[in-house]
Amino acid sequence: SSSPAPKASLQELASQSEFYIGLGLAISSSVFIGSSFIIKKKALIRMTRMGAVRASSGGFGYLKEWIWWAGLICMGVGEAANFAAYAFAPASLVTPLGALSVIVAAVMSSKFLNEKLNLLGKLGCFLCIIGSVIIVIHSPKEVEVEDLDILLEKLQDTTFLIYVLVIMSISLVIAIYLGPRYGHSNVIFYVLLCSSIGSLTVMSCKALGLCIRDVISGRSQDFSTVMPYVLIITTVIFIGIQMNYLNRALDIFNTSIVTPVYYVIFTTLVIVASAILFKEWRHMSAADVIGDLCGFFVIIVAIVLLNAFRDMDVTMNDVRGITRPKRQLLDQGNQMDEILISEQKNSYGTNELERRI
Repeated sequence: SSSPAPKASLQELASQSEFYIGLGLAISSSVFIGSSFIIKKKALIRMTRMGAVRASSGGFGYLKEWIWWAGLICMGVGEAANFAAYAFAPASLVTPLGALSVIVAAVMSSKFLNEKLNLLGKLGCFLCIIGSVIIVIHSPKEVEVEDLDILLEKLQDTTFLIYVLVIMSISLVIAIYLGPRYGHSNVIFYVLLCSSIGSLTVMSCKALGLCIRDVISGRSQDFSTVMPYVLIITTVIFIGIQMNYLNRALDIFNTSIVTPVYYVIFTTLVIVASAILFKEWRHMSAADVIGDLCGFFVIIVAIVLLNAFRDMDVTMNDVRGITRPKRQLLDQGNQMDEILISEQKNSYGTNELERRI
């Protein structure tokens, strides 16, 4: 009568091991993808200095630049790890952990692109880590789809087909009309197109990853059918579209703007698509759902801190000044006024103290 217990325990252990494999792959992919943003940006800057036609103007001169190819390889490795992660862990876990790529991009951009990382940016990096940990704790641990046949049934769901139709319509409108007109003045259009197609790419990667996992484990021979090859072609086309418009966005706008906006929109759409397709929220407790959403919102706040206040010169000295007693602050203010008055005694024009008042 006690025999079913070890079997259940082994199944639970296998599920948890797959979860942590997916977690490790997701973290490593963030490192590679975050680095690729900076490497490709360096290549685009170099091509602009050489007088080549910019990617935002339809130029493809970056294809001759080895640095860009290094960034592409780095992104390819990251996407491959990310692709494998979807075969082992839920999309609602893997995608939000992409926030770690924002940290990598922020640190490397301050080092190699001479972009600032002030105290608020460092606080944002810390909150990104905290939010990621919250998501890991509250994300669903069980596998939402066990094999390709079940996933193909879910892909035919009416609600998901409506989502795909809406995404494709939005992408076409941006590519044909909104992008050429407003893409050079507003970051949202090209990034929204990348994110929209990216949400479909994730679903395609999930299906393809299940095919590869089942073939390697010997569960099935999915590659004897035509479906895996259709998924490969679809994934390659979607990734190509993403790369093209992401290059345009990076060429026009600062990396510190493109990276967080891309993360927020892309992650939101993937969570929506995952909720529609896998309905994984039904298997989670209310506490885990709230915790997952709170972790995501913490990451969004962290990204805003990391980038919206990037140009502000905020240091620990400013924080130490706030903690001083009021008497010291008043005395310091009076001393500054006296210095300004003494400096204006032998000068012409409006007194600096009067201008301040």
